[in-house]
Amino acid sequence: MGKRETACVPSSSSSSSSSSLPRTDSEHRQSLSHSSSSPAASSSNKLPTILQNEEHHKLNSNKLNHKEKDLLWDATERENKLTGGLIQKVKVWSKLEVLFKHPLYNLPPKSLQDDDWLLRVKTNTEHTSDKGSEEEEKEDSIDADSDLESASEEKGYDKVSWTKEKETHPPWLRFHLGISRWELYDRKDPNLAQLTHYLARQRVLGAVQKTGGTQLKLLMSFPNYGQALLKPMRQSRDAETDVNLFYFSDFERHNGEIAAFHLDRLLGFNRIPPVVGRLINVTSEIREITTDHRLARTFFTSPAGNVCFYGQCEYYCSAEHPVCGQPHSLEVSLAAMLPDLSLARRRSWRSPWRRSYSRTKLAMWEKDPAYCDTVKQTPPYNHGTRLVDLIDMAILDFLMSNMDRHHYETFEKFGNETFLLHLDNGRAFGRHSQDEPTILVPLKQCCRIRCSTLLRLRLLSLPGFRLSDVMRESLAQDPLAPLAPLLSEGNLSALDRRLASVLQAVQTCQEHHTDVIYNDLEGYDTINSMHEEQNNK
Repeated sequence: MGKRETACVPSSSSSSSSSSLPRTDSEHRQSLSHSSSSPAASSSNKLPTILQNEEHHKLNSNKLNHKEKDLLWDATERENKLTGGLIQKVKVWSKLEVLFKHPLYNLPPKSLQDDDWLLRVKTNTEHTSDKGSEEEEKEDSIDADSDLESASEEKGYDKVSWTKEKETHPPWLRFHLGISRWELYDRKDPNLAQLTHYLARQRVLGAVQKTGGTQLKLLMSFPNYGQALLKPMRQSRDAETDVNLFYFSDFERHNGEIAAFHLDRLLGFNRIPPVVGRLINVTSEIREITTDHRLARTFFTSPAGNVCFYGQCEYYCSAEHPVCGQPHSLEVSLAAMLPDLSLARRRSWRSPWRRSYSRTKLAMWEKDPAYCDTVKQTPPYNHGTRLVDLIDMAILDFLMSNMDRHHYETFEKFGNETFLLHLDNGRAFGRHSQDEPTILVPLKQCCRIRCSTLLRLRLLSLPGFRLSDVMRESLAQDPLAPLAPLLSEGNLSALDRRLASVLQAVQTCQEHHTDVIYNDLEGYDTINSMHEEQNNK
């Protein structure tokens, strides 16, 4: 294995260098009869040593349980032992809490320059001195000279006063201003919770059909100028895609959009705009307020007394495929909108591994096993992180069985040095009883993966975390969760099965290639110390 890979595969050293993290509930119950002594904590920015060298470790369940116990010990207990205090109460953490406290999810942020932010608030000085470059400034700045007050109360909009101070901005605007060159949002930003609450609770002011795409979706407007993309519930959450349907013929799923956002966040990507579930009233929150006459004409009352509509689109927009309330209440997903294209243009890229979207023809990558060699020589995949970005996206799609990734987008301002937007995930989680190995072809053909991605995947394969468990817990936070689980147990268990397949694919690559790992963690002190520790063995 090459030097670059060795740095990404931590040693099998003792727990003295492992990360100090609180215990999960299950770990706490298992360890009550054990000794409470623990080693002193290492830095919270250090990476764990629970992921052993592949030559000695094949993810044996017994070994994993042992390493869990080294890793997941309680921080409160440790601090009391170090100070000599008595433990009155031991805090028990959930798996999701422990996961997000892990060093792999708390890497020091990259240093950002002014041009690394997608949008910025224009200062008073810039407003008065840059009159000659108004068109250029319009691209990536928001005018915050004095107060910005709305005068549209008669139209239903709230009277608002926005200044350059962040506290005056609504959640959707803070989300837009937080987009950087390297991520769509910061998982630890408290505005994320405010934004999802806003999407779930804010009063709906308008609803029109969104143009483009193949299936029905609506653009919803809120009183403080915020907007969200709505996708309606078309079938029950646990209904599997008919095996006789092609990947481009299935219904889009509202819970697929919601679950995709949560999975993307659990993988540490942060590349899907926040999505939340909501119950809406199709009569009072769509039919009675819409100004879209094409949409309004499609409403009707079904023989069962339910209010239905079907809109106008390429697929499934007909009276035979209506969206119906019960009788008025409808489950939907609401996704935060990205900044308007007049402020932040996006570029659409055709995926090299795009499917043929034909019932008879195969795409080139399906016929040529060496297809990736050509891709690697083609801009922008021949430089920077674009190829491993694409493989990140393929891993995400494989885990949620999304075959409908024909294009992806980036923010034009950042050129080729930026992340990929993982948009439009409505066909995710359609089938759990079988996997689609062709989605993973970019990884298998290119044999390249980010170090941080691989480490997080291995972490999520451990019983102390387990992807299905943290996914279940994360989805339980959605407003629709009390009605029924957002994903069936079949879909959750499929995540663990598919994760094992991804790790096996990486291992197979490492058995035949030396340059598999792209070391995006180079420069972190712990990577170097673990590399030295391995060399000293």
